Amino acid sequence: MPLEPKLADLPRIRGALKFYQVASVITGVMMLLLCAEMLLKYVWHFELYAFGPNGVLSFEPVIETASGLESTGIGVNLSTGILIAHGWFYVVYLFSDFRLWSLMRWPFTRFILIALGGIVPFLSFFLEAKIGREVRSYLDRREAEAADSDNQPVEAAQ
Repeated sequence: MPLEPKLADLPRIRGALKFYQVASVITGVMMLLLCAEMLLKYVWHFELYAFGPNGVLSFEPVIETASGLESTGIGVNLSTGILIAHGWFYVVYLFSDFRLWSLMRWPFTRFILIALGGIVPFLSFFLEAKIGREVRSYLDRREAEAADSDNQPVEAAQ
């Protein structure tokens, strides 16, 4: 028989679900920005810069050298900023995944599947919807069962 969450944890699960959903959307958007940045850099050989001599936002060429690709832009490298931001949001996403996973008492494979949502483009959006529906329906069912058992007469409970 699989473990189920404790009734006392149901309010915490709702909070963990909201936190997971927000982290999932932010991480998904950052993942899409990261994919666009990678295409821009490795296919078209450009990086996005801010506050350089070519304006507030500009695409600056990346040149290929013997040691690899080198940036030629001057200013704030937004491409690198996207890489760093996605990495940190992914850490927050993993924390939200772990919190929801541990409260729901799911198997470890579910944790790994949800963790993949932050590194596979678009997966976090699909998982956010699927996990959200699944957890909400589970919570509604458990709360209805708890309410029914509280409303039963004392004789019926014996």
